[in-house]
Amino acid sequence: MDFSSQNIMQWSRLGMRKAYGAVLNELANDHGDLVSIAADVADSANLYDFARNHPERHFNAGISEQNMVAMAAGLAKEGGNVFVTSFAPFVSLRGYEAIRTLICYMNLNVKIAALSSGFSLGVQGATHYALEDMAIMRAIPNLLVLSPADTTEMAKAMEYLADYEGPAYLRITGLPGSAAVYRADYAYDVNRLNIVREGTDVGIFATGTLVNESVRAARLLSKNGINPAVVNLSTLNPVKSDEIAAECLKYKLVMTVEEHNIVGGIGSIVSEALAGTMKHPKLVRMGTTDDNHRVGNYSYMMEKNGLSAKAISMRVESIFSKMDL
Repeated sequence: MDFSSQNIMQWSRLGMRKAYGAVLNELANDHGDLVSIAADVADSANLYDFARNHPERHFNAGISEQNMVAMAAGLAKEGGNVFVTSFAPFVSLRGYEAIRTLICYMNLNVKIAALSSGFSLGVQGATHYALEDMAIMRAIPNLLVLSPADTTEMAKAMEYLADYEGPAYLRITGLPGSAAVYRADYAYDVNRLNIVREGTDVGIFATGTLVNESVRAARLLSKNGINPAVVNLSTLNPVKSDEIAAECLKYKLVMTVEEHNIVGGIGSIVSEALAGTMKHPKLVRMGTTDDNHRVGNYSYMMEKNGLSAKAISMRVESIFSKMDL
């Protein structure tokens, strides 16, 4: 893979959804067994170059996620290194049984790319919001679940997945022009926590594009005398519970921030990690709730759900100021 500054800038402009297709096309040049199946999302996922360059390895399954997963299972059984692509709410919910039974039960080499998770599809509404996918996917045995923070981490995760033998779910969030968190020299490792910003007072655990929002929130908090760390929790299954618990114990307050329901996401992951400790810091989970959501554009939905940098910083400051330290 070419992680030149030019490529990273281009990927960032495209956003994770469009950069996915560009990266997959590059990976196919070096992986002759790599196959792409899309659920009528070649335009959304920027897969046209892949389809032109590797026509014998690209298939359109139509708007039929379960069939797409079944096709992937068959191709994987014949030695294919299969990447399937659809929008996150459809591939995770409609495709769930097929992913669990046809892919993960048999531990097949299929990678599921879940486009536009969270609120990324904006005004298309609640039917198109993927706010449960982390919870259901991380409950499936044998399934590696990844949630990259930016396009650079996504490209490195895809490079890893192209060599990985087994099922995986790649959660893709954000919009075109999302800010970069990492540069080319970022050493991607699915087996470790990544500390994006060092701090002492508050540990903010985030995933997906909310890592950048959390970094921005940390800068705002530092102006008011609070020194937060930001931890990128990009591997959601399997998790290193001992490492998460040890990291949490460094702080007076731990916040989890996610574009997902607080039930079953990284708030639950951190809670589960701390459940076995006798004493731990106060934990506050930030994310969406069980309420049905009104429709709005991406920035509106993020603000309404308290997930903007300003909202995160205000919540942290409010809680931290009331703590008996």
